[in-house]
Amino acid sequence: MDIVIRAMEAEDWSAVAKIYQDGINTEIATFQTEVPSYEDWDKSHIKACRLVAEHNGEVVGWTALSPISSRCVYAGVAEVSVYIGADHRRKQIGEKLLHTLISEAEKEGYWTLQSGILEINKASVALHNKLGFRLVGYRERIAKDSNGVWQNTVLMERRSTVVGIEN
Repeated sequence: MDIVIRAMEAEDWSAVAKIYQDGINTEIATFQTEVPSYEDWDKSHIKACRLVAEHNGEVVGWTALSPISSRCVYAGVAEVSVYIGADHRRKQIGEKLLHTLISEAEKEGYWTLQSGILEINKASVALHNKLGFRLVGYRERIAKDSNGVWQNTVLMERRSTVVGIEN
């Protein structure tokens, strides 16, 4: 499958929002119950490192970073979001997106990327493991899903070997 990874543009929002909704519909990708407006999403995500995956001109996945804190000491730490459209999963698109995101994040000076993942989302946990993230935490019954069932999350992080602290 021929996939092009490129910078996300504001014009991509309708496709990105649809893919985000696909993730919400799985009930294992996020605790969100509705897609935010572009304005709210834009405010909560870092301007750099917003990427989309395209196949035959169609946006089929996206990834972006969110700040984990407003404190300047955490300027090199960000949280990862990665979503793949329902019809395009299990085709290594997530791996290509996350691999590119890691490279772009390091160019921007990020030394730690973290992801909070619902424990039941085995595919996302496996993807992050494959790309060098490690389990650093576990949160038991942290929030209820859309069906009112308590869910656990795992916290995974990847430390750069290129930028920031020495490992």
